[in-house]
Amino acid sequence: MSGTTTAASALRRRAAGAGANRWVVLVVLCVSLLLVALDATVLHVAVPAVTEDLRPGAIELLWIVDIYPLVCASLLILFGTLGDRVGRRRVLLLGYALFGVASAVAAFAPSAQVLILARALLGVGGAMIMPATLSILRQVFPDRRERALAIGIWSAVAAVGAAVGPLLGGFLLEHFWWGSVFLVNIPLMLVSLPVGRLLLPESTGARNGPWDVVGALMAAVGLFGVVLGVKRLGGGEPVADVLTVAPLVVGAGLLFLFVRRQRRRPYPLVDLRMFGRPAFSTAVGCIVLAMLALVGLELIAAQYLQLVLGLSPLATGLRLLPLTLAAMAAGLAGARMLRRFGPRRMVCFGFCLTAAAVLTLTGMGGRDNTVLLLAGFLLLGFGLETTLFGAYESMLSEAPAEQAGGAAAIGETSYQLGAGIGIALLGSVMNAAYAPGLASVPGVPAPAAASAGHSLGEAYEVAAQLGGKAGGALRRAARESFVHGLHVTLLVSAGLLMLGAVMALRLPRVMQCEGGEVEVPAPREPERSRVSA
Repeated sequence: MSGTTTAASALRRRAAGAGANRWVVLVVLCVSLLLVALDATVLHVAVPAVTEDLRPGAIELLWIVDIYPLVCASLLILFGTLGDRVGRRRVLLLGYALFGVASAVAAFAPSAQVLILARALLGVGGAMIMPATLSILRQVFPDRRERALAIGIWSAVAAVGAAVGPLLGGFLLEHFWWGSVFLVNIPLMLVSLPVGRLLLPESTGARNGPWDVVGALMAAVGLFGVVLGVKRLGGGEPVADVLTVAPLVVGAGLLFLFVRRQRRRPYPLVDLRMFGRPAFSTAVGCIVLAMLALVGLELIAAQYLQLVLGLSPLATGLRLLPLTLAAMAAGLAGARMLRRFGPRRMVCFGFCLTAAAVLTLTGMGGRDNTVLLLAGFLLLGFGLETTLFGAYESMLSEAPAEQAGGAAAIGETSYQLGAGIGIALLGSVMNAAYAPGLASVPGVPAPAAASAGHSLGEAYEVAAQLGGKAGGALRRAARESFVHGLHVTLLVSAGLLMLGAVMALRLPRVMQCEGGEVEVPAPREPERSRVSA
């Protein structure tokens, strides 16, 4: 890079950082992300304690768990684009404040209804924080080489938060009451608010024309309906159930109208022309497909470890820890890999490595195989994070700086939708492969076999009620059917991952940077190493 280009890059960095060290800004943004990632999983281990204390009904308990991701996913586009208009730091700081207040309300909630409301407010705060962190990161790190490293650190922190959530929740529940899992947010928010106001630079996108309030509400309600319907499908609800079909139909219809509205407006809320860029649309597709193929496996793997191998919840969390550690390593190494191999090879390699990990895990059986699980989870974590890192970095770099908030919101929304669809799809595959094995167990009545076919946990309950030889036979058959269903699900997931590897071939071969591009040496024709994306 020439001296002129280097000087220009330095000027851009100084202007973007607004006087603050950009790496300090990254630390503040990572703390923000850590809080949101923790809150997405920390409640899982507290559900029994909440149930015992507040006595929620079955529907109320479902909303306590699901309302946070539902609200967060549905409002990402609204607040991502609002940040582009009124200021990304302003939206982020408002998200901090709301997150802290909602955490206090949740910690001391006297009833299930109040806890549901508090969790919904946490979802609103999370939707303010998530796209703002990525869009500010895009602004503070205009140089793509440095931005790739920053995104790697950012994604590693996300992996840490998701893994530490259940462990932190379990520790707090052993020493305090269930509300303590929310109180941990408050001191961090009290520090983040003044520090963020002092250090984070303010930035906005293009302010041409009015902000499309109607479009923002259409996107929010449409996404809420789609995510709710997908979550109900993933929870095993009947496909023909009106409470599943209605949200899906209404949500899909609103999203269709939203897209149509954005194409006709002179100043759209989301510039859909970004999807005309092959790298952007391919990166979004890779994010969806990666999550679709894998997120359901996390739930199935947890059931396998606890119900088939008989591990405790803490032992299960520790057994899954190598997956998180490998994801952290991939995030930290991602910038160097991206410079060395380019987006196309990196994402394609990540998909292939993840598919290899999934196929390795088909060796899981009725007995514990620690070495196989360790190898499979390490490959799985490294491959998945490599894929998501390359896809996120390509998507964010392809979006114009003035559309950073909208692009970040699209990326996070695609992540949430992929996860929801993956749970529904892989859960359906699992059930289809699991249930037939329990249809004709000797000595088990047909109604009992039908109940056992709903899930492995329910099969164990039915077996305990039956007792004797029939109960033992049902328990063994359920374990064997579950392992068979797990193998089928893994093979389907591997096929989806290989489809992702083919999709990734549309990504640019080289990492394009302002003022030049990072060269990726071609194996056979060195003279063509500088190929434009």
